[in-house]
Amino acid sequence: MTSPILVTGGTGTLGHQVVSRVQEAGREVRVLSRRSRSQDGLMFATGDLATGEGLAAAVRGVGTIVHCASNRKGDAEATRNLVRAAAQEKSSQAASPHLVYISIVGIDRFPRGYYKTKLEAEGVIADSGLPWTTLRATQFYELIRNGAFRLAKLPVIPVPAGFVVQPVDSGELTARLAELALGEPRGRVPDMAGPQVLSFAAVIRMYLQATGRRPRPVVPIWTPGIGPIRAGALCPRPGTEVTLGRRSSLDFLAEKPADQPA
Repeated sequence: MTSPILVTGGTGTLGHQVVSRVQEAGREVRVLSRRSRSQDGLMFATGDLATGEGLAAAVRGVGTIVHCASNRKGDAEATRNLVRAAAQEKSSQAASPHLVYISIVGIDRFPRGYYKTKLEAEGVIADSGLPWTTLRATQFYELIRNGAFRLAKLPVIPVPAGFVVQPVDSGELTARLAELALGEPRGRVPDMAGPQVLSFAAVIRMYLQATGRRPRPVVPIWTPGIGPIRAGALCPRPGTEVTLGRRSSLDFLAEKPADQPA
């Protein structure tokens, strides 16, 4: 009998899709939640990543932990708490839980704020003594669309000059993440990104067109402190092995309700 898979952040944009894909593969899934809840077809485990409360029970008996939960104020500490609970579980069973982590492309080239905590969390996992797999990905189309939705309300739209991204479809990303969760530990795997490198100005123009909004000026503004991003820090490094998605930004905007945020 195969062990269940625990998913943190299992109700978020990425996590709920991971849950669905793992279930489709015939595996039992346990979703970590801060509050006690129930839902047909899903098993929830109550636990708090911020404090560590309930995590020991949540990880008990699981064979894999897919860590999708994210907290802009304390991602590294939450990961420490999860690793601590998983390490305790390791000592009580024959096999250690396989920890699968979703991270962000470029956090080592732009280690500030939230990105700095993600980089720290990567180190916590790599040094945990547990079998692990880390996948870095670029921004989801949903995130890019939400930013465009807010900016599109302005009569003149300012965008950071030279800001380039290579967004990826969250569905394709979750397929890859589920594949890794169902497989053997692989350490750091090739980054995943979408098929197009785009300026944020181009994304805004595409969004305006896709939503049928009237054209308006999109003005690049010089923004200090984002030199690494202008140099492509949010895209995979040139010459490195990359897993590329196939769905383009235009495909996403055409198939989703593009006039509403995610």
